[in-house]
Amino acid sequence: MATPVQEYKDAVDKGLEGVVACTTEISSIQDSTLTYRGYTIEDLAEKSTFEEVSYLLIKGVMPSKDELAAFTKQLQKEMTLDAAFKAQLGSLYSVFPKNGHPMDFLRTAVSTLSFFDADVASNEPDANFRKSVRLIAKMGPIVAAFQRLREGKDILEPKTDKSIAYNFMYQLQGKEPKAEWVKIFDIALILHADHELNCSAFSTRVTASSLSDLHSDIVSAIGTLKGPLHGGANTAVMKMLHEIGTIEKAQQFVVGALEGKQKVMGIGHRVYKNGDPRAKILKKMSQQLTKEVGHPELYEMSTLIDQTMFDKKGLMPNVDFYSATVYDSMGIPGDIFTPIFAVSRISGWCAHAMEQYSKNRIYRPRGQYTGKTGLKL
Repeated sequence: MATPVQEYKDAVDKGLEGVVACTTEISSIQDSTLTYRGYTIEDLAEKSTFEEVSYLLIKGVMPSKDELAAFTKQLQKEMTLDAAFKAQLGSLYSVFPKNGHPMDFLRTAVSTLSFFDADVASNEPDANFRKSVRLIAKMGPIVAAFQRLREGKDILEPKTDKSIAYNFMYQLQGKEPKAEWVKIFDIALILHADHELNCSAFSTRVTASSLSDLHSDIVSAIGTLKGPLHGGANTAVMKMLHEIGTIEKAQQFVVGALEGKQKVMGIGHRVYKNGDPRAKILKKMSQQLTKEVGHPELYEMSTLIDQTMFDKKGLMPNVDFYSATVYDSMGIPGDIFTPIFAVSRISGWCAHAMEQYSKNRIYRPRGQYTGKTGLKL
């Protein structure tokens, strides 16, 4: 019998790069094209809404007019946070370290939310659909509640005749959002809703494969998304731009980073080699918004970094790069950028969990042992 050292010739140590881990009907990346259930991201961004895309992801088909109306009504009903749950959020924040990361708050809040869900113990398809609706509806209000709590303000109730995008901006900032900005934010949610078998989608499926509950799957995803190499990159992009400070220093920064073998956040992608289609859409939004709020230099710095990285390394921006200046222009705090990612990606996570449950086999890869052998006490 072969020893563990001899059993595998080709262990994959580079993040499972190139390994196909499962089949999926949810989303697909082919060259520089991203599709959700067969629809291109460009088409969805132009003609759809986040609510419609959420239905598409978790149900597998585009809704009819009546189906979308009913689904939207369900989401609007579930946006309101239970009074006891809001009290728990307040208690959580009261002991939350003031330098704590908002993703830590979100992770614990979603875990707590499971205690308030009557379907928590059921993995039946109908129960998971109901839980998905609640999670999609409540993720934005939870993130907004964190911001309100740390500002010492009351948690606002949602306007239950408005969209998820509208309510997030309203509940976060406490004022009527501009209609044009609501549309831009809705597009941003669509762009981030799913992305094939990314790191957090994979952790969702791994947890689901053990037949754990949906809330546990999502808690795993949130913990994964927190990492600076995944969802945390857009926060790092904004920090980078502020540290650079001026257009004149932008190119010098890139050259210095490359010479020092440092990563330039928001640039490059494991899968896209000819450009991230989401970044192209966000770039236009960044140009518009930075000019509108009187900070066009942020866009100009971004494009200079973008062009310099392409000229010197052949690398192009990913979704995080321009989303940073889009959110910043809307007055959203930088450390909330990653939680916003979760507000959007919750739709994809739920879809991946439900697909995993539908054709499940527990994930159990092997590891090629490279340690010492033959030791004796």
